[in-house]
Amino acid sequence: MPSDDQKGASTPADIKKEIILRKPESQDGPRVHKLIAECKPLDENSVYCNLLQCTHFADTSVAAEMDGELVGFISGYIPPKQQNTLFVWQVAVHAKARGHGLAKRMLANLIERDESRDVQFIDTTITPDNEASWGMFRSFAYERRMPTEEFILFDSRLHFAGQHNDEHLLRIGPFNRDDA
Repeated sequence: MPSDDQKGASTPADIKKEIILRKPESQDGPRVHKLIAECKPLDENSVYCNLLQCTHFADTSVAAEMDGELVGFISGYIPPKQQNTLFVWQVAVHAKARGHGLAKRMLANLIERDESRDVQFIDTTITPDNEASWGMFRSFAYERRMPTEEFILFDSRLHFAGQHNDEHLLRIGPFNRDDA
């Protein structure tokens, strides 16, 4: 007899089919805030900031829902002076949706959108100790044969007065959108 954990267990293919990717909406702001709070060590922003991410930056952000619950979110934007770059601000995947490639699916969804047609680079910042983020972004680039480079963008002492770890910029690209 299967244990309670095994009853109704989903396979990776089932999880992939169950998760719907879409642009966020204003009503998602509080849900995004709750999700990020549950995804340590992500920095929490205000609900107001999350509302802006879900409205002003909806075209460059993605929400992932499973059975009506928000289980993933990527916030990003195209910097005004770098129209060929998608800057990924945060990637959050709830524990119940981890291990199924959701973060990479969401990232691919973003660069496949019409709003990203001029994007040739993906930039993000990652602290040195965030192995999960390093692994996800490097794997995403490797699977697509995209080059990467990294350097310290925000120094702990200089930019954070020693209150936060260094933030390394990881740049993926250049790439052709058709090959992404």
